[in-house]
Amino acid sequence: MTRVAAVDCGTNSIRLLVADADPATGELIELDRRMKIVRLGQGVDRTGRLAPEALERTFAACREYAEVIRELGAERVRFVATSASRDAENREEFVRGVMEILGVEPEVITGDQEAEFSFTGATKELMGRSHVPGPYLVVDIGGGSTEFVEGGEGVRAARSVDIGCVRLTERHLAVDGRITDPPTEDQIAAIKRDVDTALDLAERTVPLTRACRPADGHALVGLAGSVTTVAGIALGLAEYESSAIHHSRITLDQVREITGKLLGSTHDERARIPVMHPGRVDVIGAGALILLSIMERTGAEEVVVSEHDILDGIAWSIA
Repeated sequence: MTRVAAVDCGTNSIRLLVADADPATGELIELDRRMKIVRLGQGVDRTGRLAPEALERTFAACREYAEVIRELGAERVRFVATSASRDAENREEFVRGVMEILGVEPEVITGDQEAEFSFTGATKELMGRSHVPGPYLVVDIGGGSTEFVEGGEGVRAARSVDIGCVRLTERHLAVDGRITDPPTEDQIAAIKRDVDTALDLAERTVPLTRACRPADGHALVGLAGSVTTVAGIALGLAEYESSAIHHSRITLDQVREITGKLLGSTHDERARIPVMHPGRVDVIGAGALILLSIMERTGAEEVVVSEHDILDGIAWSIA
């Protein structure tokens, strides 16, 4: 066993996984998994820079994670940064801060690298299991970007596109710094146009249209907070319960109904949903709409929801 620590810093959240990994058996024993909403990508789509307050929120989370890593004695640490830090002019400020706190340099990975980590994390435990046979189409809906990965035993095609729940919320639902609550039909239509354009772009590389219809055989596997939150709502959970959400199957009809309700509700109504993390209240509508659009494009009648994602893929990469 090798004790590893993986950190995934995205546009909306920063997450830590400390685990014992055995590459010989494919076993990953989780010791600590945690997440904080830091909104590192706050305003990046508009300004091209990481905001000072967003950096400080992220560094505060890094200090907490550094203590956990020390206490658990991880032998190897890898810090991966994704969409927001790829786009930011001042990302060197971010890199210096992380190095001072954690002692490792954050790797600002490409969208294709992000896609490969997501695929490995999501499918490693599914391969060879009859209840979710491959091939797979993995979709990772993040805050700033969405990754599409198609493959079986390994990745065959991957593409990252700049649609995410934070990016689209800030672009289309924020007026004078305030989120429209609930969004207008025109705002929803604008998000949908952006999503459809991005899906057209992704489809140049990854087969999407009708890929998940029964005759085509791909299982749609959905990752990240927008997908797991929609799943928690569909399951009617009284609180967020990872074990119940992991590998649950949510139908297209459920996703369509939940998306409509989220886009038609107010901030306070969304905040009262038991599984809703406070940091997702304002961005979940856009995230759910991305998921719905993907299911409609691919012909998927259901999505298999995975709690294992890029974070697990990062852990395996250093095991």
